[in-house]
Amino acid sequence: MEIESRFTVPLPPAEAWDVLLDIPRIAPCMPGAKLTGADDEARVYNGEVQVRLGPVLLAFKGKARITDLDRENWRATVKAEGRDTKGRGGASADVLFSLEPAEDGARTECRITTNLNLTGSVAQYGRGSGMINDLANHLVGQFADNLRQEIADSQPAGQPGKQPENQSAAAEDAPATTPADAPPEPRRQARQSAPISGFRLMLWLLRQRLRRLFGGGR
Repeated sequence: MEIESRFTVPLPPAEAWDVLLDIPRIAPCMPGAKLTGADDEARVYNGEVQVRLGPVLLAFKGKARITDLDRENWRATVKAEGRDTKGRGGASADVLFSLEPAEDGARTECRITTNLNLTGSVAQYGRGSGMINDLANHLVGQFADNLRQEIADSQPAGQPGKQPENQSAAAEDAPATTPADAPPEPRRQARQSAPISGFRLMLWLLRQRLRRLFGGGR
């Protein structure tokens, strides 16, 4: 099945491209995902993904390989495959990422086209393509929110700018502050990726289905 997803990155395309290719940085932004190994030279990444649906915990182990990079056109192709750790089947996907500048030029629109194949008993969850699409878009939405927060957290506290004359004069009269006198920067907490809440996810999927049944009204 083919799945289309979109999200926005609060950076221009050249910067967004570098961030999205920093797999160790962005992997924790994906709900339920954990990076377990990385070979940046070979562009191969091993990982685990967990999705909890009520009492059932689906846990996949697999790898993803970046097969093509086109920086000039901001396009990348990824092949991914994984198996459920309890032998209930597997999943494989060919994923195309493409970036384009937003109208304001300061943001980037990211489009993801995924060709997904499910096997074994796991494929039962894919019988309704609408639910799989809803789930994929929900996860991408959470990833985008986490990524935007990660980018915001990594930005410097203030940007240099021109000070008013009275502030400049006061700064000249003030004693110099040495590094030892400066207050320590707060430590950024490592972002942890937790399994997806099955209860919240099912409520969200139910709302999506009801909106379709009643013409998209809220």
